[in-house]
Amino acid sequence: MAAVSTEKTGLDVKVPQRNRLRKFTIADGILIIIMSILSLTVIFPFYNAVLVSIVPQAVYVRSPLLLWPKKVIWDNYKFIFDFRLIWHGVGNSIFITIVGTLYSMALTILCGYALTKDIPGRRAIRFIIVFTMYFSGGIIPYFLVINGIGLTNSLWSMILPTGINVFYMLIISSFFSSIPSSLEESAKIDGAGDFTILIRIVLPLSLPVLATFSLYYAVDKWNEWWHGLLFIRRVEKQPLQLILRQIIQDAQFINQQLLPGQERPDVYGDSIKMAAIVVTMFPIMMLYPFLQRYFLTGLTLGAVKE
Repeated sequence: MAAVSTEKTGLDVKVPQRNRLRKFTIADGILIIIMSILSLTVIFPFYNAVLVSIVPQAVYVRSPLLLWPKKVIWDNYKFIFDFRLIWHGVGNSIFITIVGTLYSMALTILCGYALTKDIPGRRAIRFIIVFTMYFSGGIIPYFLVINGIGLTNSLWSMILPTGINVFYMLIISSFFSSIPSSLEESAKIDGAGDFTILIRIVLPLSLPVLATFSLYYAVDKWNEWWHGLLFIRRVEKQPLQLILRQIIQDAQFINQQLLPGQERPDVYGDSIKMAAIVVTMFPIMMLYPFLQRYFLTGLTLGAVKE
């Protein structure tokens, strides 16, 4: 403790000084060990997938759990990128991701903001929207509707039907509700309309949560394959995930045609699968550094209203 004297009172006042560095405890060490183990369980599968995709077959067969490559080959990636339709798949997935994310965020923002207003039938509208989270019309009626409006064999069949995620919309709507109403009232006094308030006040205050769910939507759109399998028959219109599936099937077919005792090529089923995983996850992982500062903040925003 440090004693500080005051001239006016002549009293000695003891002012506590906080330690700048907190003492390291056993609990801290246990937490560090646990978090390190959890981090390794997440990182190592990706690391092993990269290694398996760049080592020869013989090395992988001897040691499936690789720690460091003794010999590096790029045959698996060459096999993938030499496939005649690979760049069609890349372009299709990029289009679906960019356009689909913008479209989904626009719908989510507009719907979420509208549900924060005291409009007639708001509870009924919210109930109908939430109802779709738990019940659907089934695959056959779904296919008949998409086919009836002419979206089959079109990339829009992977964008328009999946325009909004109800769970995301409810969280964003909850965050919009937490913004002080006095800000909107002041803007209305100045003559601003609802759309102006949304663009100039609500959205700038919501950047963390919007960036977080933009990333979620982008990951969803990039990994989209089910609607492509269901609605798209033309191979040149299929997303990257379905093209990679075709590449894996071709590689497995090549290996199945080999005679007993015949030397297998370095391109084989498991290594192609791992190379496909790396090719698929690498582009979307590049978004994280740009959105990282918003991501952790946005995870908890809108969950609790004060």
